[in-house]
Amino acid sequence: MNPDVFQSVLILTGPTGCGKTALGIALAERLGAEIVSMDSMALYRALDIGTAKPDARDRQRVQHHLIDVRDPWESASVAWWLQEAARCAADIERRGKRALLVGGTPLYLKAVLRGLFDGPPADVALRRRLSQEAASVGSQVLHQRLADIDPAAARRLHPNDLRRVIRALEVWELTGRPMSAWQQQWTDDKLPRAASSRCLCIDLPREELYDRINARVDQMLAAGLVEEVRRLRLLPQPISQEAAQALGYKEIFAHLDGQMTLAEAVTLIKTRSRNFAKRQLTWFRQLPECRQVTAELTFAIWGLTMDQ
Repeated sequence: MNPDVFQSVLILTGPTGCGKTALGIALAERLGAEIVSMDSMALYRALDIGTAKPDARDRQRVQHHLIDVRDPWESASVAWWLQEAARCAADIERRGKRALLVGGTPLYLKAVLRGLFDGPPADVALRRRLSQEAASVGSQVLHQRLADIDPAAARRLHPNDLRRVIRALEVWELTGRPMSAWQQQWTDDKLPRAASSRCLCIDLPREELYDRINARVDQMLAAGLVEEVRRLRLLPQPISQEAAQALGYKEIFAHLDGQMTLAEAVTLIKTRSRNFAKRQLTWFRQLPECRQVTAELTFAIWGLTMDQ
């Protein structure tokens, strides 16, 4: 999909725990905008506390889109989300309002800014074989195989990001070309080299960000995260591989399976959340279109005052 369809939208991004949700709502109210979620886990119904979705009151203040639109056992690809986001943005603009994308999923952001490469469609049988192999020998083996055939893609992907490692191997097996070769439009010399005022990335001091992340995990536990995860096991179908990878959920699942204590699970959630934020920041800083700003500066950049 051509990124030109998103030329008129505003974008607010940043790492997990930086305060995007509350800030996005405040900005949308002043802009007269509607929010399109750019969060790959907020898509799923029943994953509420661990994904830090805006609550019912916030959604009454500002209309939100692409939240609670998939069942937990369903999958959602980047291509599917991009198509839905474009549809939402076009509908919002037809009604004379502004679309504001809010979220921190790096691949969603990159697809909005630069489009999605035209790779081969999914091969269900091939993905199943690779998934079974990972379960048998470990994801690190598949990541090393990717490193041998496509070092550039392997450097971008964490070994535990099994879904995208499998996709990169799938592209190689189906086409004989590495994923990085298909994604040349993402590294072309014609891409923007300067930040724009429409894509703002919240930048907090690292220590402050990590403190916020730790506090948010504690708040999620107090709000009933363990009970929410326990309820997921009562659903009519098992949750999808994508949903199961959501930070906080897989650790609590492991706790409920007796693999670790709750204290150990909480410590692991905090550690993995901080590491995820670090990876997000690396992604965002590699996108020259993103302007690193403080929360307060977002208002001025978009012609607003904080007290209006």
